[in-house]
Amino acid sequence: MFEILEPFLKPNRDSFGRDPFGYSALAWHTWGMAQEYSGFSVDLDRMPSSDELKSPVLWLTHAHAMSEAGVHVIRNEPGMNQIPDLLKGVCDSQYCAVGLMLVGYSLEICLKAMLIMKLGVTEYSKQEKKHRHHRLDELSKFVPDLSEKDKAMLKVLTHFVSWAGRYPDPGAGYEKKVQEIFDLSEEFEMSAHELFKLSSRVMGHAKHVVEAL
Repeated sequence: MFEILEPFLKPNRDSFGRDPFGYSALAWHTWGMAQEYSGFSVDLDRMPSSDELKSPVLWLTHAHAMSEAGVHVIRNEPGMNQIPDLLKGVCDSQYCAVGLMLVGYSLEICLKAMLIMKLGVTEYSKQEKKHRHHRLDELSKFVPDLSEKDKAMLKVLTHFVSWAGRYPDPGAGYEKKVQEIFDLSEEFEMSAHELFKLSSRVMGHAKHVVEAL
């Protein structure tokens, strides 16, 4: 069975090159084939239901993918040959903001995966509107031993998920959000090392949630 499914279960960037959108939306079907290989019956000839798309496996692997993308962005400096020298500092700040956005999204996805596991798919679906936001400090309330500084970092990171990683402007009437980033960063003296350590600790809590099931 594995020999038959193996080509479909492995990463295949040639497939991405031929069909980037289809390949990038194929995660559920690939997960279905993995379940078939493991002895579970999955109807792969139809589109997945909402409940099937709430599989914690899909959410945790997506969180990992987002985390890896964020780390890759932050560890590598952008090419700036096309940018005038006077604007390179501008672009680099924005590039780092994109990296923080990806890190924040990875935490959001992981936290929601943990909520799905804790509540179960049926109950999470009932409460889905309640959790349909980016506020990491609220989504992480069940994670133990978060300090006030941890919560403040999650609150600042939320800005990069909701706007600062995507746009230079939070929108008319929300200009104070820019100031909040600087105020909290300075008040709690947040470093990149502390942020990534917190991110690892929050995502690592998924292991304890699984063990408690």
